[in-house]
Amino acid sequence: MVPGARRVARVDRGAVLLVPDGALHAPEVHVEPVRVGLDHDGLVPGPDGERTAPTVGDLVVVGERADGTAVVTALVRRRSALVRDSAGGTSRTQVMAANVDVVLVAEHLDPDPDLGRIERLLVLAWRSGARPVVVLTKADLVPDPSGLAAEVREVALGVDVHVVSAGCGEGLDPLRALLAPDVAIVLVGPSGAGKSTLVNALAGAPVMETGERRADGRGRHTTTHRELVPLGHGAMLIDTPGIRGVGVVADEDALDATFADVEALAKGCRFADCAHGREPGCAVRAALDDGSLPERRFDSWQRLGREMAFQARRADAALAAQDRARVKKQARAYRSRTRPPA
Repeated sequence: MVPGARRVARVDRGAVLLVPDGALHAPEVHVEPVRVGLDHDGLVPGPDGERTAPTVGDLVVVGERADGTAVVTALVRRRSALVRDSAGGTSRTQVMAANVDVVLVAEHLDPDPDLGRIERLLVLAWRSGARPVVVLTKADLVPDPSGLAAEVREVALGVDVHVVSAGCGEGLDPLRALLAPDVAIVLVGPSGAGKSTLVNALAGAPVMETGERRADGRGRHTTTHRELVPLGHGAMLIDTPGIRGVGVVADEDALDATFADVEALAKGCRFADCAHGREPGCAVRAALDDGSLPERRFDSWQRLGREMAFQARRADAALAAQDRARVKKQARAYRSRTRPPA
C-alpha cells in the first residue's frame, strides 16, 4: 500500500467516504468513515494523468484546499478492477470495485441457480485480475444442495465452489479462511442471493440491512450502493447492489478461463478459423453431437464472445472519436495563436 494513501469506503455526491486510519486493523468492525470532498467534476488525477472517477476500494491521496478543507488530490494505480459494461448503447464502462483480491460470486440455490449468470460473473471476475470464488447460498431451503452444487462446478472450472446457509451459520469456515489481513473481497450476485445476510455472518455483527423474501421466493433489494465493510483485523468486504443484467467487459484470457473446456475442444478443430457449424473435423460440433458438451454452455460461450467483441468495437470507436476531437481542439488552439492581429 502506498504510504499515506487512504481506502475509499463509499462514493457519495461529490465526495468520498474514507476508512479512518488504523480502522481496518482494529478488532471491531463498526467504524465511522471520514468524508472528504472531490473537485467539482468528481474526478481525480490518476497515475497516468488521466482524470478518473474514484470507486469503492480505491486508494487515494488527500490534500488541502486553499481554505484548509480536505480534498482528494490523486488516485493510486489500481492493481485490480471489477468492471462491467454500462447500460445502453454507449461505450462507457463502470468500475464496480478496485484493488480487490477475491471476487465472491453469490448465487442462490432457491430458486435454482442460473448457470448462465454464474458464467457471466466469472468472466468479469477473471478479467478483474482477482481470484474468483463461487458461494451458493440458502442451502437450508433445498433438499439436495450437493446435487445443485455439482451442476455449478461443471461450469465454474478451476474455481472453488462453497455451499452455505448464512442464516444458519453453516458452511462459512472456508469463506472465513479468506479473511486474511489486508485482503479485500467484493461480493457480487443477483438481488435475493442473500449477500447482506452473508456479509453479516462473516462480520459477526449486523453491519448490513437484510430484506425479507417476497411471495415468489425471490429477495428484495437491500443494498442500494457499493460500500466497503471492515470485517476486523485487516480484512474488508465490498457489498454491491443486486445485479439485474450483467454487461460483459472481458478479454480473451477471461473468456478462455471461464470456458476452458470449450476452448480446449476448439483447439482440436481441423481448421483454425472453424466457426463450429458444419465444418469437417470440428471437435466442438462432435462434442455437441455426442452430448459431452451441453448446447446451453456452447451457446453461452458464443454469446459472451460476441458481446466481448461488440464492446471492444464500441470502445475502439469511442477512442477514435476522442482522438479526432483532441486533434480538432489542438488545431483550433494553434490557429488562434498564429492568427495575425486584426
